[in-house]
Amino acid sequence: MGLPSGANEVLNPYSSIVTEATHNRSQTLLANTQSSEPGSDAVKKNPQLQTQQVAQQNSGSGGRLLNPSPSIFNEPPYNRSRIAPGETTPTPAGTEKPLPSPSSGRGGKDVVALVQSNGQLKKLAQALKAAGLVETLKGKGPFTLFAPTDAAFGELPQDAVTELFKPENKEVLVKILTYHVVPSKVFSSDLKSGGVKSVEGSPINVKVDGKNGVMVNDAKVTQADLKASNGVVHIIDKVILPPNL
Repeated sequence: MGLPSGANEVLNPYSSIVTEATHNRSQTLLANTQSSEPGSDAVKKNPQLQTQQVAQQNSGSGGRLLNPSPSIFNEPPYNRSRIAPGETTPTPAGTEKPLPSPSSGRGGKDVVALVQSNGQLKKLAQALKAAGLVETLKGKGPFTLFAPTDAAFGELPQDAVTELFKPENKEVLVKILTYHVVPSKVFSSDLKSGGVKSVEGSPINVKVDGKNGVMVNDAKVTQADLKASNGVVHIIDKVILPPNL
């Protein structure tokens, strides 16, 4: 059977691809790949090829964007300033704000606790207990207590002191101790010469002298303004007695 007209023409005008040896095709692909690696002359000369490479890398990383230039110096400023939801920016060292101190309520010791904790007021602490005034002076107040020292109690006849601490003489002891208490908070800067009414009811004679300090009747204030949570304590060097005793 004879061939049709034109059968002598080449059937595959691109026969070079078909007839190319296998190893030749793989070498060609490898050459193309190497010429397309980042940093190659072909990539530098063809920006579009760079874009295609990044897209191929992104498609092979599960959709996770890759940054071909991870340095923050190459990253746009607006990207660095953006914070993902739920994240916080780290605090630079040395700029931390000190945590606020916890609330302590009224704080400090009450008048009785302050007396009990003072080493030179042991006799007064015993007297307050014997007179049943501990709970009263632990109350809301405010109170100003002129507190005689142990040395001040030592100046009194010891037989009289012993008698005062007996239950049958409690009323007299209460009278003496409440004469040392003013029903308000009075600091030394508030004291003025004159009379001030005591809890006992009788006035206390206060004399303020720039040279001698503060005198309460015939007792001198040796230590002033010991702050308590419900008042203030002034230590005196004598036991003062109400005028009607």
